[in-house]
Amino acid sequence: MKRAVYVGVAAVWLAAFMPLSTLGAPRTQPVAAGLENPWGLAFLPDGRYLVTERPGRLRAIAADGRLGEPIAGLPAIATGGQGGLLDVLADSSFASNRTFYICYSEPEARGSANSTALARAQLSADGLRAENLQVIFSQRPKVASSSHFGCRIVEARDGTLFLTLGDRFSRKEDAQRLDNHLGKVVRVAKDGSIPRDNPFVGRAGALPEIWSYGHRNGQGAALGPDGQVWMHEHGPQGGDEINVLQAGANYGWPTVTYGENYGGGKIGEGLTAKDGMVQPLHYWVPSIAPSGMAFLTSDRYGAAWKGNLFVGSLKFGYLDRIELKDGKVAAEHRLIDGRARIRDVRQGPDGLLYVLTDESNGKLLRLLPD
Repeated sequence: MKRAVYVGVAAVWLAAFMPLSTLGAPRTQPVAAGLENPWGLAFLPDGRYLVTERPGRLRAIAADGRLGEPIAGLPAIATGGQGGLLDVLADSSFASNRTFYICYSEPEARGSANSTALARAQLSADGLRAENLQVIFSQRPKVASSSHFGCRIVEARDGTLFLTLGDRFSRKEDAQRLDNHLGKVVRVAKDGSIPRDNPFVGRAGALPEIWSYGHRNGQGAALGPDGQVWMHEHGPQGGDEINVLQAGANYGWPTVTYGENYGGGKIGEGLTAKDGMVQPLHYWVPSIAPSGMAFLTSDRYGAAWKGNLFVGSLKFGYLDRIELKDGKVAAEHRLIDGRARIRDVRQGPDGLLYVLTDESNGKLLRLLPD
């Protein structure tokens, strides 16, 4: 499959270097504290929150902020570095099936290698255990690395699950190969089976789970108002990207990138564009180290914010409010600037935004309108 997809490089360049402004800083309201490096957030119909802690714990937090005991029954998790228990997603029918999904770094049975895995389970009636746990996807190959797991989960409108997968840092060239899961986004059904309309089904030498490839390390993904899956991914040193996922598309890593090697120097041939590789919708230089992604669909913050995209910055510790116009980034605004590393951002059932701060005494914060 050969394609040339460009979105106006000049426009992207201008947006990438557009200065951030500090406008309309919202008030933050603490919901919970005492979380150890929280990573993922999901909302339950009864007002509770499910929050993952990277060292391997999943907790239910009461509506009043009380932390529950760690939920029992989780699988073996490889912790350390960037690895651990990462994303969590409540099924769209959680109220009737009590099903949730977790993404985590899965150790191999023997040895030091690991990979990203996706499991489903039911939350017990008392909220204390994960029951009927089943691993529905396991990235291969496993790699002896503690970096670049990706691990954001999105449920699409048709009920399929998208999962971002990192290149594991030491295997970046594999992101361009279709015979492995490194540097990919995969799409599976909720039981782990392969949807028949996946783009590489039936193609020799290609894994049928793959939806798109040429990714580096996507730690933010969300279902857009257009029904497409949006994601962002870390660049190496500069070149963090926002991409809208297309079936079968190649997003270029490591052949093309707006970043450079750590310490300086071009990556590969130093290309920023190549025929058949999708240009990012937006990129950041210098890197902001993005994590978490959410669209605001409510009007709780007024018309100016509705439809905006929100992304956390780990490097600079702010929440980025991104205005979109005609499918492009028109402006960016720093919110809760310098508060802490923002690991995740979600819109709650009440229409308000919630963020997780990635720290040893991590917090769940609610953003209140002015």
